[in-house]
Amino acid sequence: MCNEILYILLPDYAANEVVYLSQAIASDEFSLKENPKYVNKVVAPTLEPVKSIGGFRTVPDYSFETMPDCYAALVLIGGFSWTTPVADRVVPIVERAIGSGKIVGAICNGASFMAKHGFLNAVSHTGNGLEQLKLWGGVNYTNPDGYVHAQAVSDNNIVTANGSATLEFARELLVLLENDTPERIEMYYQFNKQGFCNLFPG
Repeated sequence: MCNEILYILLPDYAANEVVYLSQAIASDEFSLKENPKYVNKVVAPTLEPVKSIGGFRTVPDYSFETMPDCYAALVLIGGFSWTTPVADRVVPIVERAIGSGKIVGAICNGASFMAKHGFLNAVSHTGNGLEQLKLWGGVNYTNPDGYVHAQAVSDNNIVTANGSATLEFARELLVLLENDTPERIEMYYQFNKQGFCNLFPG
């Protein structure tokens, strides 16, 4: 289905980084959406359950070999495996996504992986600090001037964020996807950022 949001989860992925985006895709302020605009799907190296940093195991919908060509967005969730050989198998997936103009999101070490393979050289971007992007990117990272010291940055269908920017990452992707009205997306962001008691003082 072309309305699927594909989340790339590698072993020891950061489960917190997927929560706000996937929840907003699937539900509104009342309950699960009856007819969501998009559907969340998990992609992993194989169809075997993939373990998060905290030990939760997720059963993938697709492996790298069975994932569809038609989808709405590709989202690289951070974690501890983006420097391992399994991450190299994601390179052609990202190349195809960017080449076809799809929305691509990358948070935390996912953004550093993007720098490592030159995917941030033509866009404004952020990540876990400029020094980490330079360290991971080496000679392949040629756009340090494009780095923005912000929680999340969206440019030319590529959204990047640091590891503490789960909400900002979600907001930028939800806006790009036009998942809801800008006002409702901002409401979702503020509710989770400020908290119930700050928004609705007793």
